[in-house]
Amino acid sequence: MSTQAPAVPRRSRKRRRKPRAERTSPVLWIGVVFVVLFSLFPFYWLVNISLRSGQDLSVASLYPPSPTLDSYGDIFRNDDFVAGLRNSVIVSTATTALSLLVGSFAAYALARLRFKRKFLILALILSVTTFPPIAIALPIFQLWTDIGLNNTLIGLIIPYLTFALPLTTYILTSFFREIPRDLEEAALVDGATRFQAFRKVIVPLAAPGMATAGILTFIFAWNEFLLATTLTTTNAARTVPAAVGNFNDTAAGGYAQPIGLIAAASVVISIPLIVLVLMFQKRIVQGLTAGAVKG
Repeated sequence: MSTQAPAVPRRSRKRRRKPRAERTSPVLWIGVVFVVLFSLFPFYWLVNISLRSGQDLSVASLYPPSPTLDSYGDIFRNDDFVAGLRNSVIVSTATTALSLLVGSFAAYALARLRFKRKFLILALILSVTTFPPIAIALPIFQLWTDIGLNNTLIGLIIPYLTFALPLTTYILTSFFREIPRDLEEAALVDGATRFQAFRKVIVPLAAPGMATAGILTFIFAWNEFLLATTLTTTNAARTVPAAVGNFNDTAAGGYAQPIGLIAAASVVISIPLIVLVLMFQKRIVQGLTAGAVKG
């Protein structure tokens, strides 16, 4: 008997085509470009005005006819602006640090400890943010005047914490809930106290949430205008938004608003916020999207 070798199947001549990369619709790109231009144009126009002086301020053009940095030099020679910048750094930093410290403890308790009516407590905390600052500005002004906290830095930090703490607590509570309990329980089994487990395990893992809450709190405290104007009367505690709002043209009798100086000051006080957001961009996105997708 003749034995035949088994037939080897021929390789198919047809090669599988690699899937093509999904092409982005031109309409989507147009929409993205429109949104970017729409968002950046006000800031560009602010820079455009800040580089003008004199009669150029009344010229409507997309670029300064005679660019100059005189306005930037003038604001740093302005004692009100320099004092306001210093006060804003102190108030915003203190508000952010205290908000993260107190808010992290409150959020940890709401996320980990078992007690009744946790949802009601969180709802009451968030309900504070529904009150507009204008509704409490006058009562706080009267109270601060009576006890001597008016026109002081601590007199600004306390009201700022009132609005910053609920947001910080809410963000960190949602983030702490997504951290596995096994990691914390393993630290407790190894002999760590609950505070040590919180400080050495939970806080490092919650860095994106802490960064998100910190940046949002700092932006709020840095940009707040109403309370800063109501509760301060001199440069001793006036923050930079209130200082910019009090700019006036002494050459015009103190009634005209120096548009160039205000634009330059607005650009300067926006730079720290832009730098912070760019530095912590990834952590902010992680913190805001934490818990959005499960599995």
